[in-house]
Amino acid sequence: MMENLISSFIVLWAAIDPVGTVPVFIAVTKNYSEAEKRKIAYYATFFALFVLGFFLIMGQFILEKMGVPLPAFQISGGVILFLFAVDMIFGDSKPESEIALATKSGKETAIFPLAMPSIAGPGAILAVVLLTDNSRHSIQSQAITAGVMVFVVFINFIVMRASGAISKFLGVAGAILISKVMGLILASIAATNILLGIKDFFKI
Repeated sequence: MMENLISSFIVLWAAIDPVGTVPVFIAVTKNYSEAEKRKIAYYATFFALFVLGFFLIMGQFILEKMGVPLPAFQISGGVILFLFAVDMIFGDSKPESEIALATKSGKETAIFPLAMPSIAGPGAILAVVLLTDNSRHSIQSQAITAGVMVFVVFINFIVMRASGAISKFLGVAGAILISKVMGLILASIAATNILLGIKDFFKI
C-alpha cells in the first residue's frame, strides 16, 4: 500500500509538476488584483480536478467502448509520456512553453493555460488512466491514486497561492531546472509503462 502511494505520488507529481506552474501563474495573472488571482487559482484547481477526475473514472471505459486494449493504450501512452518528458528535458520547459498561452479573461485564464495544459495536461491525463487500470490495480489501489491526485492538485493550488514568494526564492531559472528533473523522472516511468504494455500485450 505504501509502495503504491509513493509510486502514484511520484508519477503524478512529475506529470502535473506544481513547481513549473509558478512562473506560468505569475505571468498570466500579473495584471490582476490579489482577489482576482485567488479566484483564478480556485477556478484553475476546480477545472483541473474535473478533467482529471473524468479521465480517472471514465478513461478506461471509453477505451473499452472504442475497442482499444489497455496494453496498447499503455504502450502508446508510455510513448506519449516519454515524448512529453523528452520535451520537458530538451525542448521548451513547462514554464517557458506555457507562459505564452495567457488569455485576457480571468476565467479563461484559469481554464487555459492554467487548468489545461499546465495542471491537467496530456501527461497528467495519461498518468491517471494508466494508474487506474482495472486489470492491474485493485479498487483500493485506484482509490489511493484518486486521493493522491487530489492531494497533488491541492499542493498545486497552494503553490499558485504562494507563487510570489516561491518565485522570489527559486527564480524562473530554478523552476525550469526542477521541471527538467521532473522530465527525467517521467521519462523513466514512461519507459517502464512501455515495457509493461509490451509484456501484457504479447503475454510474455
